[in-house]
Amino acid sequence: MPARALPDRPDLDQYRKQAKGLLRAWRGGDPEAIARITTHHPRLRSRGASPDAAFRLADAQLVIAREHGDDSWTAFAARIAAIAGARPVSPWKRAEDAVVRGDAETLAALLRDHGDALRVQRESTWSGGLAPSYPEREARAIIAREHFFASWDAFTAFAAARRDPRSPMARFEAAADAIVGGDLETLARLLREDPVLVRARSARRHHATLLHYVGSNGVEGFRQRAPKNVVAIAAALLDAGADVNAAAQMYGERDTTLYLAATSIHPVHAGVLEPLLTFLFERGARVGDDSGTAWSALINACHANGRPAAAGFLAARAPALDLEAAAGLGRLDLVAASFEPDGRLKPPATEQQRNDGFMWACEYGQTKVVSLLLANGMPVGAKGRPNGQTGLHWAAWEAHVDTLQTLLDAGAPVDTRDDTYGGTALGWALYAWGGGGPHPGDARYHEIVRRLMAAGATVDQEWIGRNEGTPLGEALRRDARMRAALSLGPP
Repeated sequence: MPARALPDRPDLDQYRKQAKGLLRAWRGGDPEAIARITTHHPRLRSRGASPDAAFRLADAQLVIAREHGDDSWTAFAARIAAIAGARPVSPWKRAEDAVVRGDAETLAALLRDHGDALRVQRESTWSGGLAPSYPEREARAIIAREHFFASWDAFTAFAAARRDPRSPMARFEAAADAIVGGDLETLARLLREDPVLVRARSARRHHATLLHYVGSNGVEGFRQRAPKNVVAIAAALLDAGADVNAAAQMYGERDTTLYLAATSIHPVHAGVLEPLLTFLFERGARVGDDSGTAWSALINACHANGRPAAAGFLAARAPALDLEAAAGLGRLDLVAASFEPDGRLKPPATEQQRNDGFMWACEYGQTKVVSLLLANGMPVGAKGRPNGQTGLHWAAWEAHVDTLQTLLDAGAPVDTRDDTYGGTALGWALYAWGGGGPHPGDARYHEIVRRLMAAGATVDQEWIGRNEGTPLGEALRRDARMRAALSLGPP
């Protein structure tokens, strides 16, 4: 069973009181106390242990320590003392920890005391991240949402069941923690002790199997991690009987581990993307009905999630590609083959595939494809999914100078605002450069901004002012070259 987390400001006196309470509960025959003690006390692990067995305050303190991952009360006390002497934990980290623990009271206090900071400056360590956009009274709703439950009552019922370490729910959660933590030894033990666990389903809304956690995508934000040994973890699950093509309900009805892994950033960051996808295919993973349509749909999902490496890996295996997938991959031959000499689309290519493919080509710097699509009637100022952005927005965001210039030469409007954030291509470039995008601080953004300004882009002075004190504002204050490109005076 995973160790209990300490709160942000642990108080050793409170744990002493907890130990006394545990001792009283043991002596009173409380079933929960008996379960905790027989689970964590090395001398009382046998099923026959009872309140009549010798058990003192020191034993209760040892149980408390071991529940929190320490081998002794002395080590536990030393860890709390070290935390007390450490630098303060940020409100963001404290809020995240409160969500993971299901501590609505602490989260409500943080929203009350630090609500503005939590909403304005994102510091989340999760994929997608904690975004406390509710008022203080909605702390319970935030926790239920982040744990994938429809209501607070559903979450508390889950939490209560999980407290029994022998319950199916507790065993499943322990195995999920072992997977994302790369703890192969614990996972193997849990699977050995409970063989049916490998095909069990999460009580959470996504109903994932344990194998889905290998995909590090669509599950709880705090569990979206890909350990370095993820292939060995996947092998242990499949060897124990996991279904490599089992589907869950993260984003739709047919989310397999392959789909989740291919569209996740975490295997990329861990350097395990290609080995993991290769292994899943070796063990029988399928892409839908294995048609070109199914493969293209997955590749286009990779385009939409900013996963060009996965898209390229899959394209090398795909039996066919549609126009959208080919455009995002830069397959000029396949894109050209989708048009008649007069620029009309050849079936089965569609206008929607052309429009979406144009956006991916702009995002991924496929300049030749962009030129070809423009020559075949693609409107240069068209807005795309999902945020009503133009191709110019994408080229500016990703700092593709040649693609951006191709769009400007074709007459792309420079001050069009996207439909979600109300930002121009210039705003997207500055935000990406200042730390909010894929290449923070990249020198290519100086040239992107210079060319946009030369094409007549308008600097939103109010927006610049609103960003004073933010990472973008600080970057602008320090970078004289960027200020000069924007025709801004000295800071």
